[in-house]
Amino acid sequence: MASTTQVRLETAGRRATVTFFTQGGLNVMSTAFLNALGAVVDQIAANHDIWTAVFRGEGRAFLAGADIKEMSGFDISAASEFSHKGLTVLDKLAALSPITVASINGAALGGGCEVALACDFRLAVRDARIGLPETTLGLIPGWGGIRRLPALVGLATARRLLFSGAALDGAAAAGIGLVDRVVDSPDQLGDAVDEWLAQFDRGAPQAAALAKRALRTGEETAAFADCFARDDGKEGMAAFLAKRPARWTEVRR
Repeated sequence: MASTTQVRLETAGRRATVTFFTQGGLNVMSTAFLNALGAVVDQIAANHDIWTAVFRGEGRAFLAGADIKEMSGFDISAASEFSHKGLTVLDKLAALSPITVASINGAALGGGCEVALACDFRLAVRDARIGLPETTLGLIPGWGGIRRLPALVGLATARRLLFSGAALDGAAAAGIGLVDRVVDSPDQLGDAVDEWLAQFDRGAPQAAALAKRALRTGEETAAFADCFARDDGKEGMAAFLAKRPARWTEVRR
């Protein structure tokens, strides 16, 4: 039996780092993996000190896709349950208040691509492989990829990628808006992630979380009004009027 892909959560300062790793194999996504990822996402959601979360893969892949050996034994009921579980976990990931980044080295295919799509941003190595190849297996994505892909690349491009099952390298993915930044080698990814996240340091963490919520739900008025009940909203306006730098709160919520 193949080793199960594990999920490791580490925190340093205000950042959480989630690492996918497998002893002696590629990172693939089974029911056990989804349970582990869901538990980690819940831990991040409960930790109000976390401002950013980085998702990365150890070894040759970010996540190479779902465990086809497990899926091959599914009937309709099991397939529906598997899809529901994956959707639930990735919807929770997408709803996290911290800013999330997928740091992609190697393959981010199928469900792995769907994890990356659920993050706010995607940074990738130039020779990464990113795509939703499910139609080449007689399947379709089942964890939110069909919903999230068009929002990034447009409906026409999403159709082309979904119907063909094509995988893109990092540079091509950046060219259509699927990836936000490309680096030449894996050892550059860490610094690139740091630089990418640094651009958000000036903004209020509570405001960023509310903006993220409004983007997801479309409830802009409610999120705007909520700013006036938050410490950061009061501090930001007071700092502007006093012509001084704002001193943001230590927690994101």
